[in-house]
Amino acid sequence: MLARWLPAAINTRPTEWSRAAIGMALGTLFSVWACSQVFGIEVAYHLIGPLGASAVLLFAVSSGALAQPWSIIGGYLCAGVVALLVAHVLGRTLGSACLAAGMALILMCWLRCLHPPAGAVALTMVLADPTTIAMDWKALEPVMLSAACMLLAALAYNNLTRIRYPKRPAEPAPAVAPVDSQAITAEDLKLALADMEAFIDVTPEDLEQLIHASELHARRRSIGQVFR
Repeated sequence: MLARWLPAAINTRPTEWSRAAIGMALGTLFSVWACSQVFGIEVAYHLIGPLGASAVLLFAVSSGALAQPWSIIGGYLCAGVVALLVAHVLGRTLGSACLAAGMALILMCWLRCLHPPAGAVALTMVLADPTTIAMDWKALEPVMLSAACMLLAALAYNNLTRIRYPKRPAEPAPAVAPVDSQAITAEDLKLALADMEAFIDVTPEDLEQLIHASELHARRRSIGQVFR
């Protein structure tokens, strides 16, 4: 039971950690600075929490579905609109803020733009600072400007540091007849993911590529053992 609490291994090197850390710092700095130039430092500082969380996704795990462009733009848009609607109807209380975050989550799942930091956007937009509250519906503008600046920073920095972003759709596996009729396919993985009834930040096509790559390494290992 205690073993379940142990963290899983991170399959990246320290150089990648450093690359992601520098990108996170620069991306957050650029987003907050750009927002402060247009809307003032108080409004920009109010969004720094969600932006920092988004930066972790966009620079450290940029291949994940939660870190793709539509996720951050759509997620921030959903959170901002829902939060302002709830604030107008129910007021700016802790309960309405939590309700806005939950409603934003449902909308993001429906529009396929799930982005965890957007939940924080919904909370902060309802429980906003006086300057942001005074902006009323115009408060959506700094939210979207910050999201766009973070996305631009991720596009520039990740590709300059040889990390392809955004992630390309997985290429379909070559149409060859499987050697084994029980071989795992992308369709089997889709059914398995549906059976798990949980959100997993990976596509069936990615899993299929991973399985094929694992099979290739296993085949090479077995061949090497034969010729020893």
